[in-house]
Amino acid sequence: MNNQELLYKSFAEALQIGISSISDELKYQSITEWVSIAHMVLINEIETNFNIIIETDDVIDMSSVAKGKEILSKYNINF
Repeated sequence: MNNQELLYKSFAEALQIGISSISDELKYQSITEWVSIAHMVLINEIETNFNIIIETDDVIDMSSVAKGKEILSKYNINF
């Protein structure tokens, strides 16, 4: 599984939606499933799947899948 697939899987599992619903354009609170509690589950999924610890500022800034990719690049995760 490549990094994009792993990230999409993290989003799908955390938000409890189908992986086919995940795209770079998906944004925080753009769907009813992506609320604050689900956001924290998402962060946990990403940290677990990529074996990293995300800084608080990055947790707050992760407002879309595309932004997630940008943030994860700071942790040497390439897409």
